[in-house]
Amino acid sequence: MEMNATVLADALTRLRRAHGQLGAVVNMIENGDECERVLIQLAAVSKALDRAGFKIISTGMRQCQAARERGEQPPLSEEQLEKLFLALS
Repeated sequence: MEMNATVLADALTRLRRAHGQLGAVVNMIENGDECERVLIQLAAVSKALDRAGFKIISTGMRQCQAARERGEQPPLSEEQLEKLFLALS
């Protein structure tokens, strides 16, 4: 399945945000910040990554459904989509 930056703009936004948050977590650790603050920010990074992953999978599911409706072979099988979905959970 090809990745389309326009279609996945929301996922890209989430990934960029997570990238910045992760950099902040690294800086917090390097600067000896409090454990609780580091863990809160790390949880935010994790959640942003999860949401981006689910956005990508849901986009893939829509693309597969659209291909079926056009009578075309979908880019991914149901088994492939399920495997990708389970990899995130």
